[in-house]
Amino acid sequence: MELVIYDHTNGQVTDEQLDETEKLLQFAADQLSIAANAEMSVTFVNNPEMQKINREYRGIDRSTDVISFAIEDDDDLMLPAELQAELPRELGDLFVSIDKVKSQALFLDHSEERELGYMLVHGFLHLNGYDHERADDHGEQFRLQEEILTKYGLKR
Repeated sequence: MELVIYDHTNGQVTDEQLDETEKLLQFAADQLSIAANAEMSVTFVNNPEMQKINREYRGIDRSTDVISFAIEDDDDLMLPAELQAELPRELGDLFVSIDKVKSQALFLDHSEERELGYMLVHGFLHLNGYDHERADDHGEQFRLQEEILTKYGLKR
């Protein structure tokens, strides 16, 4: 999977966090059998930028931990199947508040690595069609999220 990472935090994201972001999302992609030519981005932001994004796109005027913008495939695309298979699948974009990573890790009394992993996998699953709006969907998304994090080594 091709992953592009942006840091809008003026260097508050460490090199280790950037490396782990890439490794964890590739691991999650492998767990879901995502095609190697899939593409996505992750942008790390601070709370003020996250609040602005949340307000503009979700109508909620406060910061949040992670926002995902999935890019849906065009079902009307009339190309031969073999050509469609060669085109990259654009999963979408994740925005992660590094401020929330720190504050929620402290509040939940676990590592920032675990909290960052949780946010990344949670958003990644949203980009791949998982949702938690309905009770039955909620259980499936959170079960898979925990399974991926545990297999990767980020246990509670």
